[in-house]
Amino acid sequence: MAATSKKSQKKNPKEAPKFNKSSKNPFKAKKKNEQNDAAKSEAVALQLEDEEPAFPRGGGSSLSRRERDEVRAEVDAEFEAEERGLRKKKRKSLKNRNQTEDDDLGSLFGGGITGKLPRYANKITLKNISPGIKLWGVVAEVNKKDLVISLPGGLRGLVRAADAVDPGLDNEVESIANNVLSSIFHVGQLVACVVLNLDNDNRESGKRKIWLSLRLSLLYKGLTLDSIQEGTVLTAYVKSNEDHGYILHFGLPSFTGFLPKNSQSDIKINTGELLQGIVKSIDRTRKVVYMSSEPDTVSKHVTKDVKGISFDLLIPGMMVDARVQSTLENGVMLSFLTYFTGTVDMFHLQNSFPATSWRDDYNKNKKVNARILFIDPSSRAIGLTLNPHLVCNKSPPSHVKIGDIYENSKVIRVDRGLGLLLEIPSMPVSTPAYVSVSDVAEGEVRKLEKKFKEGSCIRVRILGLRNLEGVATGTLKANAFEGSVFTHSDITPGMIARAKVIAVDSFGAIVQFPGGVKAQCPLRHMSELEIPKAGKKFKVGAELVFRVLGGKSKMITVTHKKTLVKSKLPIISSYTDATDGLITHGWITKIEKHGCFVRFYNGVQGFAPRSELELEAGCDDDPIPSSIYHVGQVIKCRIVSSVPGSRRINLSFIIKPRRVLEDDVINLGGVVSGVVDRITPKGVVVYVNGKKYLKGTITTEHLADHQGQAALLKSVLKPGYEFDQLLVLDIESNNFIFSAKYSLIKSAQQLPSELSQISPNSVVHGYICNIIETGCFVRFLGHLTGFSPRSKAMDDYKIDLSEAFYVGQSVRSNILDVNNEKARITLSLKQSSCSSTDASLMQDYFLLEEKIAKLQSLDSCESELNWTKGFNLGRVVEGRIQETKDVGVVVSFDKYNDVLGFITHNQLAGTTVETGSVIQAVVLDVSITEHLVDLSLKTELIGKFKESSRSQNDKKKRKKEASKNLELHQTVNAVVEMVKENYLVLSIHECNYALGYASKFDYNSQMSPQKQFLNGQSVMATVMALPSPSTMGRLLLLLNSIGEPGTSSSKRAKKKSSYTLGSLVQAEITEIRPLELRLKFGVGFHGRLHITEVYDDNVLENPFSNFRVGQTVTAKIVGKINHSDSKQKSYQFDLSVKPSVLTGSSEIEDELATEELDFSTGQRVSGYVYKVDSEWVWLTISRHVRAQLFILDSSCDPAEHTEFQKRFHVGKVITGYILTVNKDKKLLRLVLRPVLSVSHKVSDGEVLIPSENVTAHICEGCILGGRISKILLGVGGLTVQIGPHTYGRVHFAELTDSWVSDPLSGYHEGQFVKCKVLKVIQSVKGKFQIDLSLRSSRVGMISQDAKEARKKEPQTKFVETIEDLHPDMAVQGYVKNVTPKGCFIVLSRKVDAKILLSNLSDGYVINPEKEFPIGKLVTGRVLSVEPLSKRVQVTLKTLGASKKSETSNLSSLHVGDFISGRIKRVESFGLFITINDTNLVGLCHKSELSDDQIDNIEAKYRAGERVRAKILKVDPQRNRISLGMKDSYLLDDNDTEENSDQEADASNGFVNDTKLISLPDNDMDVECANLEIPILAQAESRASVPPLEVTLDDVYQEDVNNVVSRNEEPIDEATTLDEKTKRRGKKKAKEEREREIRAAEERLLEKDIPRTTEEFEKLVRGSPNSSFVWIKYMDFAISMADVEKARSIAERALQTINIREENEKLNIWVAYFNLENKYGNPPEISRSRKFLSLGGSPENISKGIAIQ
Repeated sequence: MAATSKKSQKKNPKEAPKFNKSSKNPFKAKKKNEQNDAAKSEAVALQLEDEEPAFPRGGGSSLSRRERDEVRAEVDAEFEAEERGLRKKKRKSLKNRNQTEDDDLGSLFGGGITGKLPRYANKITLKNISPGIKLWGVVAEVNKKDLVISLPGGLRGLVRAADAVDPGLDNEVESIANNVLSSIFHVGQLVACVVLNLDNDNRESGKRKIWLSLRLSLLYKGLTLDSIQEGTVLTAYVKSNEDHGYILHFGLPSFTGFLPKNSQSDIKINTGELLQGIVKSIDRTRKVVYMSSEPDTVSKHVTKDVKGISFDLLIPGMMVDARVQSTLENGVMLSFLTYFTGTVDMFHLQNSFPATSWRDDYNKNKKVNARILFIDPSSRAIGLTLNPHLVCNKSPPSHVKIGDIYENSKVIRVDRGLGLLLEIPSMPVSTPAYVSVSDVAEGEVRKLEKKFKEGSCIRVRILGLRNLEGVATGTLKANAFEGSVFTHSDITPGMIARAKVIAVDSFGAIVQFPGGVKAQCPLRHMSELEIPKAGKKFKVGAELVFRVLGGKSKMITVTHKKTLVKSKLPIISSYTDATDGLITHGWITKIEKHGCFVRFYNGVQGFAPRSELELEAGCDDDPIPSSIYHVGQVIKCRIVSSVPGSRRINLSFIIKPRRVLEDDVINLGGVVSGVVDRITPKGVVVYVNGKKYLKGTITTEHLADHQGQAALLKSVLKPGYEFDQLLVLDIESNNFIFSAKYSLIKSAQQLPSELSQISPNSVVHGYICNIIETGCFVRFLGHLTGFSPRSKAMDDYKIDLSEAFYVGQSVRSNILDVNNEKARITLSLKQSSCSSTDASLMQDYFLLEEKIAKLQSLDSCESELNWTKGFNLGRVVEGRIQETKDVGVVVSFDKYNDVLGFITHNQLAGTTVETGSVIQAVVLDVSITEHLVDLSLKTELIGKFKESSRSQNDKKKRKKEASKNLELHQTVNAVVEMVKENYLVLSIHECNYALGYASKFDYNSQMSPQKQFLNGQSVMATVMALPSPSTMGRLLLLLNSIGEPGTSSSKRAKKKSSYTLGSLVQAEITEIRPLELRLKFGVGFHGRLHITEVYDDNVLENPFSNFRVGQTVTAKIVGKINHSDSKQKSYQFDLSVKPSVLTGSSEIEDELATEELDFSTGQRVSGYVYKVDSEWVWLTISRHVRAQLFILDSSCDPAEHTEFQKRFHVGKVITGYILTVNKDKKLLRLVLRPVLSVSHKVSDGEVLIPSENVTAHICEGCILGGRISKILLGVGGLTVQIGPHTYGRVHFAELTDSWVSDPLSGYHEGQFVKCKVLKVIQSVKGKFQIDLSLRSSRVGMISQDAKEARKKEPQTKFVETIEDLHPDMAVQGYVKNVTPKGCFIVLSRKVDAKILLSNLSDGYVINPEKEFPIGKLVTGRVLSVEPLSKRVQVTLKTLGASKKSETSNLSSLHVGDFISGRIKRVESFGLFITINDTNLVGLCHKSELSDDQIDNIEAKYRAGERVRAKILKVDPQRNRISLGMKDSYLLDDNDTEENSDQEADASNGFVNDTKLISLPDNDMDVECANLEIPILAQAESRASVPPLEVTLDDVYQEDVNNVVSRNEEPIDEATTLDEKTKRRGKKKAKEEREREIRAAEERLLEKDIPRTTEEFEKLVRGSPNSSFVWIKYMDFAISMADVEKARSIAERALQTINIREENEKLNIWVAYFNLENKYGNPPEISRSRKFLSLGGSPENISKGIAIQ
């Protein structure tokens, strides 16, 4: 339209100004004067133009000069307005043209291209891409959560992990590792994808995200199995990996695929992987597509031009044959697949470097191979590619990297206004690159063609890659070559670069480097100090200097903090960069009470503990870190230590640690002395060695091993008090952590500080540093920490950990495991494994008590504890009764006013005292801190010590007498005199009543519930320390109940504690359980008596009935429990009271402890029930051997199975036979019936059964219990479970005793049944097939009433074998299979029978499948029996329906008689001949066929032929007839033969109630005998038709195809054919087929009569107008019992015979009438309709009937 308007303006230049002038302001109303003036001016102008003569004469004019000047001025103004309008319109048209060009480039056009062709090729851009478009792309990046796909046009799309795989494959793909995308996809993989949606963010700036999907369910949305053809290329997921191939998934549920494995290929294919393949074949029945994935074949395959292919079936990546339709400005238009048109843009041409003359390479109708690039369903636009790499189904290679600079890049093509195509000199081959016009220079470049010439060389830098096209994008801008940061790979942590601020927000600022890479500057890193508003600090467009902090997933973080930007210190960008002593800058990210977290570059983080923050340590008023430091602060720190493997860095804010003299160096684990500086709520601050520059802290918990004493000591401590011994637990910079615990100081040399110093199975002192729900953390020196799980922390797991331990508690830990790789230590804190071996806990208690007393005396201004000298332990003192109380007597002393004595009622010893009376008592204990003395008035104690006090050296003598007969580690029997809060006061009577002191608890049991002790109680204790100054003059003991059993010097004590296997012990019964007795013996020993260790034979029901709690029995130790392996630890020994064990040798060998599993299959054993579940009874045979009894093996009565769990109770005795032995699990499987250990008879042979056979207890005739597992369809019967994994099959005829219509009605799945084994068959492969019966008569469940009912009701006899059958015998059976030619019925488990269609009913059966459904009960009679071939034929017709007198009695036949008959079936061993006028069938062996040898019987004889034979033998017992057909047999009876043949010819026409098809006598030279249709007899003679095969349900998972026409034979060893026999059978069948073809050809040469449908078809094609041939064809169809085919042949003949051959047609009509007369209903109507429908006349109907 623009061109047309312009042309019109050129033709009439004067009209345009008028139009423009009048339409200048079309919406403004004009005044009347203005309209008049305009009209006037127009009139003048018209006058000047029209009325002025062409050649004015004389130059005269009718206007005056003024008027002419006015007119000229007006015309000039109009011309100027016209010129301005033209320029405006030109600019507008140019703008519209550019906009049209943009629209042509941006919009997509598709299949509706008609008329004028488009100027530009389709091109995918951000403006025209929309959801639903199908694209071809290449995988550019494989990330953990998504894929990056390179799309056409340089676009990039994202695929979420959930959209990469079809939902149907989620379960299969879950078995792969977490990084599932990397295992399925790889960079460079070509994929077809569908656009899901586009993010609307930043639409104007071109930063929209394209979200794609790789799901095949979206890609193949319209694909069906019918539309798939062989040779189609499809993409599929690998659903599963099978043995022979891969199951494929196409995203659609309607069909699946299969890819066979290639034995020569070593390529590993993962589940979920995308594969391309060619369809090799399609199984439409199973809906399976078979594929082939050879890469070469797939890449070269071209999609065929299939008729009816739709637009929806086009897939990106599909290769097609195309023709060039035309060339466009930026590409080529192609036509392909007849109906479709697509375009190729410049970047997808065949030449990677298309020059300006590229159009010369694409002439019209040129043939090319192309692949579909994209498909737009909305506009039906299709894009194609001619790229040679993509056409070969490979992604283009990339030889350049982003950021590379190439100096000599050649200009190939200059696109005006668009950009430049360059040739990059990359190696090994050149790479095309395109530079957009916006990337040519910083400013605007208007004319590229003038600035850049083709062939010139320029400098370019790679800006990006278009992976799909194989084209790089470049830039020529000068600033691109200057910047140090061009891509993300150029970014390194710590680098300093200049960047421009492009955006400022509340979270910080976005900056951009000169190369275009963007980074984020967080708000905290915009300045050293915290700023409230980021906009005030950073201005958009400002260029600032930044330092890179790190980058992750292309997210770069920078900082503008001046300290970091200007820092010259080395940076830490990885944990390996952190070396000890390194000083660097970092910034604080988190502040806690115990320290600060510091961040470095690239995410590296360290921790500075509180002691390294330059804070004053040890006091409560110390400043907290947050008051000095703040988050985000840049700090200079020093690396103290680092562990790169654990990603740990320890820091210090103390840059220069204070110097320490070499003599004053303190090591970890060292013992020092210190002076108290001050007391804080959490501990005590001390100075080491009295020097103020070394300072440390003692927490309250570390002041003492006893929790109560630690708090008491802290309360009396004063500054200046000196600790003699302090253990250095930890060193934090110049601050030390000390411990005053006596247990740690004493074992300082053994305390570990490193992992290498710990060895398993050792006991080490430590302290609890933390308690969590799952366990306790125990710390040693430094930060070396171990963990004790809850199960290893306490003997009693019911107690809460927080109640059993406290933080800071001293413990003894048993090292269980040391893991050097993970630096983990596993401990045990159980008292049983960590008990003390000395009295250090008690010794520390008394020493610390003295120190506390001294400190208390300082407060009361007492210089010394002089009063304690008057109250030595064991000394007799004098006192006065001050007060009598309920709990005892208070005593005062005259010399010591501040000391009181106390006598408990137990220590009064029955003495009556009065207030004020003077008494003499012995000192039992002295509490120095409380100024309290415990006294005793017992005469034995007072008298002993009075004697010793008479001597001058009483002190020395008392010590000597007290220690008389006492030795270290001696076990003594002591009596409890007093029970104190923390310890016991004991007296040892056997050692002159010496006083001893023993702790009530141990290190690990301080918080645990303590054992209660009573005054006067006897306890066993071990002497650990004799009286000495270090023990405060006390005899220290260790209770045996706390520590390990003591070591006594007495031989008798040693003997009691040494128990070995075979030792006899006297044990006391403490508990009686259903399956075991619990006993105790010796000193703290416990044992178990298993139920099988009472008597020698496990036959008594309740062996524990004679035992009582508290009873003492004599038992022998037969086993020792290993506590590390046993879950139960309440006993240590296994005992036995069996008579055979007690009377045996006292020394038991090792095999008694480790009992061997000496059992054999078939052995009879007994056991006791210890558990019953829904399927099994679990028994214990011995201490180590278990057994199990299956539910179905427990009984054969279904009622007992339902009450299975009620029948067996714990402790019941069961005796059975071993079926299998599992030596690894020490488990036996029992059955209640004897097991056949060697063999048992199966049918006629003997089958060996190995000992491990699970069916060894099953034999023919045995009665079993079973459970119905499956009801099979049709007459398949039942599948019955008779073992855990053993199943048997019940035949349909073995369900009931009587013939009922629905024998399955009384059964359901899961029902328990009683069954009888009929047959057990073992195949060569070792599989078993078991035939069962549920008939009541077989399993012995028939009642008397049922027997009487069966006698009254006539029942058909059950047929067991084929020998039980004879002709005319009444039988019943169930329909097994129905075919159009008849049906098969089940007579019994072994016998099936065939019923021809003609014998199904007296009348005509229209639909056999409907009238005789599978499973229907029918009653009939036997027509014929072939015992040799196992074939039985039955009829359902009534006896009155047959008009012929059939002879079925063998008595009418005699040896030597000659018979006539027809060949019923041809076998390799002879012929089966049906004797005329009988139902009897005889066999003529191949040796009796001819006097000469016959090599091929099938080629000489055919089924249905008439033959003569001589009876050679009649066997009435076996119902067998032997015949002979040798010529020597028949020479003597030629006349008889001829007569017999004539009689047979005359009578065959009426056999089996059939009629002749009569022909008219009109010139027909045909014998009537040749036109006979013996329907029934001919139907019987169809023995050459292969028998129908019916596949039974295979309940044993074996492929067994039972031929229905043959009765089931007993399966023996020959039934299982190997592969060699199958190959021979196939070869034999092939040879027989070849012989049949050869015989047919020979018959054709001999002009023999046709015998097959093919031969008749050839004959009717040769003589189409011969009614004789057509009628013989009808006769053949009727002989095959196919009446419908005979009708169709007759109708076909009437249509084929020429209309002039009326007589021939009439012959056909007569034969057709006879056919309809026999089978039509009613015949007249049927014949009339047929005739009229085929063009017959009514008069011929009567004529035909008359002829008939």
